[in-house]
Amino acid sequence: QVQLVESGGGLVQDGGSLRLSCAASGRTFRNYVMGWFRQAPGKEREVVAVISRAGSRTYYPDSVKGRFTISRDNVKNIVDLQMNSLNPEDTAVYYCAATPEWTMTPGSYHYWGQGTQVTVSS
Repeated sequence: QVQLVESGGGLVQDGGSLRLSCAASGRTFRNYVMGWFRQAPGKEREVVAVISRAGSRTYYPDSVKGRFTISRDNVKNIVDLQMNSLNPEDTAVYYCAATPEWTMTPGSYHYWGQGTQVTVSS
């Protein structure tokens, strides 16, 4: 089992940057593909970044490609999301999640953090 705790959310101006961090408990962190997702009010949860177990493979949807970067440290059991050039459309609750398989589908992720709010003001 993996427990996930996100941190780093907050209020930022249009064009600004934030770095989210997700701390994982358990000795099996390196066995999981990690993903960052977001959910805005009235919208479905969507993927914003996925990273493979060793960190050698990443995925980003077009909406964040070139602005967001996911990374992981399998010694410290941390997965980070660096977000640059933020705009108001990025406002949402951001979640980290873990799954044994390479997938971008939220329903396929087994473990979820509690979420952290990111608000981008115009």
